[in-house]
Amino acid sequence: MTEKIPEKRVPEEIDLQEVAIVLLKRKKLIAGVTLGGCALSVAVALLLPPIYRAETSILPPQQSSSSMLGQLMGQLGGLSGVAGAAVGIRNPNELYVGMLQSRTVVDRIVDRFDLMKSYDEKYREDARKKLMKHTEVESDRKSGIITVAVEGKDPRRAADMANAFVEELRALTGGIAITEAGQRRLFFEEQLKEAKSELARAEEGIRGFQERTGALQIDAQAKAVIEGIANLRAMIAAREVQLKVLQTYTTPRNPDFQKVEEEVRALRMELSRLEGTGGKGPDPLMPTGRMPAVGTEYLRKLRDLKYSETLYEQLAKQYELARIDEARDAAVIQVIDPAVPPEKKVRPKRRLIVLASTFLSFAFGVTYVLFSERKRRGMSLPGSRDMDRSVAGNDKDPAR
Repeated sequence: MTEKIPEKRVPEEIDLQEVAIVLLKRKKLIAGVTLGGCALSVAVALLLPPIYRAETSILPPQQSSSSMLGQLMGQLGGLSGVAGAAVGIRNPNELYVGMLQSRTVVDRIVDRFDLMKSYDEKYREDARKKLMKHTEVESDRKSGIITVAVEGKDPRRAADMANAFVEELRALTGGIAITEAGQRRLFFEEQLKEAKSELARAEEGIRGFQERTGALQIDAQAKAVIEGIANLRAMIAAREVQLKVLQTYTTPRNPDFQKVEEEVRALRMELSRLEGTGGKGPDPLMPTGRMPAVGTEYLRKLRDLKYSETLYEQLAKQYELARIDEARDAAVIQVIDPAVPPEKKVRPKRRLIVLASTFLSFAFGVTYVLFSERKRRGMSLPGSRDMDRSVAGNDKDPAR
């Protein structure tokens, strides 16, 4: 008995006419579902509150190629301040975008507009997160313009919040040093405070000594030598401060760094010559052994005072130069387009909601009708009558 090879089933084509007949028979149901979905979407779209978007555009400070410190360097001669090229920030726009999104700025906005109450949040962190969901900060790489956009239900409030971000950014940049000049200014400010304290202690020391022993007359030559030693020490201290600053933004191979190191070595050699070997031996120009013990102590205190005065003067000059340089290169944030209350809402897009919901309702109605008809008649959608007949015929086939 030969085995009968089963015939391959040929996929049936969709009978569009039969589909159309089924849809026409249930057109009232489809129309009802479509109109119902349309009505519901209209109600939802009308109930959704309008959201407005206010934007402000700013131009962050541009990096300058020159420094006022370099222009005023010659005024101090050999005791000039810190030299070197200004240290630039590679991506200044990213810096300001990060500052706009910083916790300090965001918390100030939260407090300024009482957003914890507006957002009905118990914790500041939740209010901060909700604010950032409604805030967008972008930087255009080509133009360098930073855009701050805030969304809200009240157009005027959204505009005020966008402008407040710029105001808080200005306040933040005014309180921190983000430029090389600002960093130098902060460094010299700390050094100047220490030098001022040392000068006050030296003044109090010599005043107390004079009150205790009385004023002494010292030889003019010895006084000149002491002042020379004090000046040399002050110059060495100023150069050492200069080296510390240079180390913050350059390497020991830098020509300016090596130049300052060479000057420090030369000054130390001169100081060693005046003070004696290693700075501890007797002064050959001033026979201190013949001076009364009280006079020697007075000269030492006077030398400390002169040293503190000279160091303070040098640091004060460098501090003033850094302040002038920082003022010239200050972070001036320019507002290109201040935020104004928007006239049009950005969402919800009611027309799009209604059209999309209506289409989906229609598609749902058609799909429901076709599948319900298939279930009722036991067929697999269009053209399934012929399939049912073939299935029935196969069931009667004795070969099976």
